[in-house]
Amino acid sequence: MKPDVTAFFDEATNTVSYVVKDPYSAACAIVDSVLDFDSAAGRTSTESADAIVEFVRSRGLRVAWLLETHVHADHLSAAPYLQRALGGWIGIGEHIRIVQDTFGKVFNAGPEFQRDGSQFDHLFKDGDDFSIGGLTGRVLHTPGHTPACQSYVIGDAAFVGDTLFMPDFGTARCDFPGGSAETLWESIQKILALPDETRIFVGHDYKAPGREQYAWETTVGEQKARNVHIGAGATRQDFVARRVERDATLGMPRLILPSIQVNMRAGRMPPAEDNGTVYLKIPVNAL
Repeated sequence: MKPDVTAFFDEATNTVSYVVKDPYSAACAIVDSVLDFDSAAGRTSTESADAIVEFVRSRGLRVAWLLETHVHADHLSAAPYLQRALGGWIGIGEHIRIVQDTFGKVFNAGPEFQRDGSQFDHLFKDGDDFSIGGLTGRVLHTPGHTPACQSYVIGDAAFVGDTLFMPDFGTARCDFPGGSAETLWESIQKILALPDETRIFVGHDYKAPGREQYAWETTVGEQKARNVHIGAGATRQDFVARRVERDATLGMPRLILPSIQVNMRAGRMPPAEDNGTVYLKIPVNAL
């Protein structure tokens, strides 16, 4: 089946969120939503999420799932806000527990922070199936960027998060805690094993040099032929060397510190302190 896919691009974080609709019913899922965050002011807002709310309500859609491909390091998730407005279950991969354990230590989260994934409504295992109306989705565990990354194959469409970008931009970085270029290579092979005509929807776009427009849809066949990191017969050794060299030049994402603290809690803020104010920590020299 061919789901109806509508993209919402957030230029502030270069993130693409998706509404994925069953073509024969009102059922849909939302993939990788964005909560706007002004880091200088420490203030959240919901313009990006409200655009999705308006779209869903105006078309009479019913949200079955709020899907996260991983614990994002570049934007805050709006999943709890969308759940309050639209319903649906918040889902992520079961390996979120590894990420929670790692970053629970980095941020010295207190005993209130459970490292068992219980903040999410559902933890997917590799190979799990799920339904969006008459559509069947399948889960592929695709670690490498982070241990908990997964892709969702829904009908003829694959939502790959940060694992792959557009062919002219390449692949995800692998230098975060728990990341691995060797593991990412193996994960990408799972995606490339899908039929060549499978539509791939990426989680970000940064406009590769020479390209004037943002883009987020490609195919497995195009990735095999043209991806600058893994296409045209690149070997595992070539890829790992290229990825490690590239990662050594990259700075940390602008919103990594607030994003991980919130996203490892399924998009929720840490509990307010005794003065009623929520605080996000800045660990010094920890990353």
